[in-house]
Amino acid sequence: MSTVPPGPTPGFLVWRLANKWRVAVDRAVAPLGLTHAQYVLAASLHGMQRGGQRPSQRRLADHTGLEALYVSKLARTLESAGLIERTRDPRDPRAVQLALTEHGQTLTRQAITAVQELLQQLLEPLGGLDAPRTRAFTEELGTLLDAPLLPSAPDDESTQGAPP
Repeated sequence: MSTVPPGPTPGFLVWRLANKWRVAVDRAVAPLGLTHAQYVLAASLHGMQRGGQRPSQRRLADHTGLEALYVSKLARTLESAGLIERTRDPRDPRAVQLALTEHGQTLTRQAITAVQELLQQLLEPLGGLDAPRTRAFTEELGTLLDAPLLPSAPDDESTQGAPP
């Protein structure tokens, strides 16, 4: 039987950090009329466009880790605000391509600046954005994000007797 380690678990700390970050980004981009999720979509689209891509909603969903249906909803909202254009992909009529409008590019650059300042503040305890500890932390996060999560069977022995 395994024992529960003292103090918070890594999962609890990741959850708390993710929530702290989401709230902080929401506050930072709210004056620009964006939510955290809208910022993630716009900033990701900005980066992809700078790389010469005009991604589909599906590709942007894969890139951001957001559900495709949620990306579609966010895209419609950003389109209504005049920040992005949604057009049919000429190679696949089922796919919708996204691109930032000129106004969307300007606003997204402002949001990226605000979030970069916030990121610098958040990472200051590790030495700042360019510090060795931050690079190591980023690599560790990447390792965790790249690890596949395999669904476990309800009667899996590894979960028997473990606290919920």
